[in-house]
Amino acid sequence: MTSVRRSGTKGVARADREQQILDVAGPIFGEHGFAATSMADVAQQAGISKPLIYNYFGSKEGLHERCLRLALDLVLGEIERSADLGAVGLQRALVTLDGMFRVLDGRAWVWAIANDATAPEGTAALRDTYQQRLDGLAREGVGELLTLAGDDDALDLDAMTAVWSDVFASLVTWWCAHPGVTPDAMSARCERLFGAVFGFSPDA
Repeated sequence: MTSVRRSGTKGVARADREQQILDVAGPIFGEHGFAATSMADVAQQAGISKPLIYNYFGSKEGLHERCLRLALDLVLGEIERSADLGAVGLQRALVTLDGMFRVLDGRAWVWAIANDATAPEGTAALRDTYQQRLDGLAREGVGELLTLAGDDDALDLDAMTAVWSDVFASLVTWWCAHPGVTPDAMSARCERLFGAVFGFSPDA
C-alpha cells in the first residue's frame, strides 16, 4: 500500500515545513480572526501535530505574528510598487487600488489578518510601524493631488489623507466581501465611482 506523505513528516526541510504551516495558518487566521483560531485546526489542516507547530513558532501568538508580517509585507510592498509607477493624482489612486485587487485576488485572508481587531496586543508595535509607512505613502499621493489643484494648505492635506485612507480601506474591504467580483470588474467599478464623484476620466 502506498503511504501518503504528510507535511511535517521526517525528511521535510525545516524552511519548507514552516512555509507549509504558514500557508495553512494564514487563511485560517484571516477567516476566523486570531481570537477564534484554534491551533488544533491549524495542525489538522496542515497534517501535523500541535507540538510541532509550537516547536517551530513557540506559541499561537508567534505563529500569528509570522502570518501578520507576511500579510503586511505583501500589502505594503504592493502599495510601494504602485507608487513607483509614476501615476499622479486620481490616476495614482486608481492604480493603487487596481494593484491591491490583483495582489489580493484569491488571498483575501491577507487583508483580513492585516485588519484583525482581535490581534494580540503584542503585535501593536509591528502594526503601528507598518501603518506609519502606509500613512506616509497616502500622504504623498494626496499631496500630489492637492498640488495639482493648487492647494497647499497643511490641514487640507491632513483631512484629505484621512478621507483617502478610509475610502481605500472601504473599497478593498467591500471587494474582499464579494469574492465573485474580479479585479478587472472592481477596478472598472472604481473608475465609474471616481467619475461619478469627481468627474474624473482615466483617459483625460
